[in-house]
Amino acid sequence: MTTVSPDRIAAILRRQEEVQAQMARPDLDPAEFVRLSKDYAELEPVVTAAREVAQLRTEQSELEAMLADPEMKAMAQEEIEAVRGRLPEAEHALAIALLPRDAADERAAMLEIRAGTGGDEAALFAGDLLRMYQRYAESRGWRVEIISASASEAGGFKEVIASVSGAGVFARLKFESGVHRVQRVPVTESGGRIHTSAATVAVLPEAEEVDVQINEATDLRIDVYRSSGAGGQHVNTTDSAVRITHLPTGIVVTQQDEKSQHKNKAKALKVLRARLYEAERERTQSEQAGARKAMVGSGDRSERIRTYNFPQGRVTDHRINLTLHRLPEILEGPGLDEMISALIAQDEAARLAQLDTAA
Repeated sequence: MTTVSPDRIAAILRRQEEVQAQMARPDLDPAEFVRLSKDYAELEPVVTAAREVAQLRTEQSELEAMLADPEMKAMAQEEIEAVRGRLPEAEHALAIALLPRDAADERAAMLEIRAGTGGDEAALFAGDLLRMYQRYAESRGWRVEIISASASEAGGFKEVIASVSGAGVFARLKFESGVHRVQRVPVTESGGRIHTSAATVAVLPEAEEVDVQINEATDLRIDVYRSSGAGGQHVNTTDSAVRITHLPTGIVVTQQDEKSQHKNKAKALKVLRARLYEAERERTQSEQAGARKAMVGSGDRSERIRTYNFPQGRVTDHRINLTLHRLPEILEGPGLDEMISALIAQDEAARLAQLDTAA
């Protein structure tokens, strides 16, 4: 197990004192105060964990010294066992707090769900997944905004893109990327046979304009056209739909859900920035040896990650071999938290093990 040295703990505590002192400077400009406040907020959980470890280590040393005193030995022995029981957990919590953070963890996320194999049933499953994530987001106080949706005639979605915003969204949703498989009897199946269908989920960290530099004059081809619909009053009579092609990469984004061409363009640019930002993250991570291998799964959208089996009422995540017999709870949203927490814990354990190997 990774053990943090006393010198490292002292350095952590000194760093917090330095940030506090800088924040108290009377000549500090607002932008610098915001930056330091962010640093302080990121340091706080690390400092709390470090203080706990330092305190327990001090208690243990003092109690071990008391063991030499015959009159104090019995009491010290009892207390030292309690401290020794708490210390490994505190050491582990500090090691987790010190793991390198994904710079995108606190960002909002772009959630893309696409029906895969299985026709209408796959589209219905894509709709089920969207509702699951919407309800999960609601349980955590996050906000979900549908960016674009292509509905299936039988219900559900051929494709749907949503923006999820709130505290730590990407950190909790990033391991949802991949192929989700469903096994159930479709409502259209008269013989009661179980069908297997699939939908692909992609979770991308949202990007700000400062993260991705786009020169609209040279990098983009923007086409406008009349949006399609079911016919009659649903067909737009103006050229409000927008197709944006990013010429350097060939990435194409279309948006037609809004009646306003301006709004469609803004939403399409938001999706484009997220895809460009994720492409750059993947490139950077591939250059860092083992970065992707240390994560739960590869993040590859073609990787089958989870199966939702309705006849048996179970959900299995294949990356960590976890099966929960709570399918209705998980599809209702809040039950998904246990699976996501298990994935995060497994990722942290893998990265800690990698640090131990390198040490």
